[in-house]
Amino acid sequence: MLTALGILLGFFVILLSKPSQPIQSNYVILTGLSTSISMLISGISGSYLSERAEQKKGLKELKQAMGIKVEEEETQIEIVDEKEIQKAMVVPPKTLSNKTHKKALIRRKTREKKTKSLHEKAETFTGVVVSLVNGVSPFLGGVVAILPFFCVVEAGLMIFITSFIIIFICIIFLGTFLGIISKESIPKNIIQMVLAFGLTIIVTVLFLRG
Repeated sequence: MLTALGILLGFFVILLSKPSQPIQSNYVILTGLSTSISMLISGISGSYLSERAEQKKGLKELKQAMGIKVEEEETQIEIVDEKEIQKAMVVPPKTLSNKTHKKALIRRKTREKKTKSLHEKAETFTGVVVSLVNGVSPFLGGVVAILPFFCVVEAGLMIFITSFIIIFICIIFLGTFLGIISKESIPKNIIQMVLAFGLTIIVTVLFLRG
């Protein structure tokens, strides 16, 4: 939401500098969508790679602490001529005359089969879910912020104010959600989020206007 807010503030400052020239909505939409898509890909890939690296590191340390060595099961199949079988078994040729010309000898090396434990499967599933959430949530946040611009061709002052109000409401809901999850003061979390919202506006406007 704050990323989308920064983008909108950039166009908003341009609008304030030239009030007689409305901003083309497609410029805002394309900029917002491209940023949202980049946050989607960045969130999914970055989170997944970091989560997988942490899981591999933790699993390796756990196995080292428990003294576990896992090896893959290997199966070897060799095709041998009937004559070689007879020589090895010291069997007269006539006893095997009605059998096929080739037989397979299967030798298996008994090793511990590499399988994923329930803990590993849970960590993999968690990593996928976390990466999806980290990618999809900023994408949706960016799209929701620019929804009013889909309704008009030229964006004036009221469209920007409407988007700012939508972002502000979402920020309040996010503060409430954080307060419920952390079991802390909900008003405190709302105030913190609103302060971040206001600080973003002040710093961005001052920087762009300067």
